[in-house]
Amino acid sequence: MSQLPGIGKRTALRLVLHLLKQPKEQTGFLSQALLNMREDIKFCRSCHNISDTTVCEICANSGRNHQTICVVEDIRDVMAIENTGQYKGIYHVLGGKISPIEGVGPGQLNISSLVEKVKSGKVIEIIFALSSTMEGDTTNFYIYKQIAESEIVISTIARGISVGDELEYADEITLGRSILHRVPFEKTFKNN
Repeated sequence: MSQLPGIGKRTALRLVLHLLKQPKEQTGFLSQALLNMREDIKFCRSCHNISDTTVCEICANSGRNHQTICVVEDIRDVMAIENTGQYKGIYHVLGGKISPIEGVGPGQLNISSLVEKVKSGKVIEIIFALSSTMEGDTTNFYIYKQIAESEIVISTIARGISVGDELEYADEITLGRSILHRVPFEKTFKNN
């Protein structure tokens, strides 16, 4: 139990002792639910979000703007942005960010499928919504270089999110305003 994120040894012990006090059937239901989750949850073939179907609800929704793609690091970022109610496009989940120190290069991320989407000509805007960290900025810049020649708008969320903060911890109002007041990506690294 202590191997789960955010669960220390004390909390793990409390959870185990609680489970031991419960009827065996209840623990069995929990075990079965965890097994079902691992078996039934998959990744959307289009955006790499979690889903219980081949294509997630967001990508399957014809009411969403499929010409605008918000690029995020992971599934928690999709959830955070969706909670704002401000974004009506679709997503692309990279599955991480470029981090040479941790041994993560572009090849381990879902970047090539994003580049293919842009080259298909159906995309008019890419919004970079990665965390304001060195790794997030490096990943943004790498993708930008891959798609810069495409005639699309490339923007990034406004920097109302503090540098070094993770999106999942931002409050909904700040995150929502960052999405609404995004800026062209080129302005984040050029001196104007």
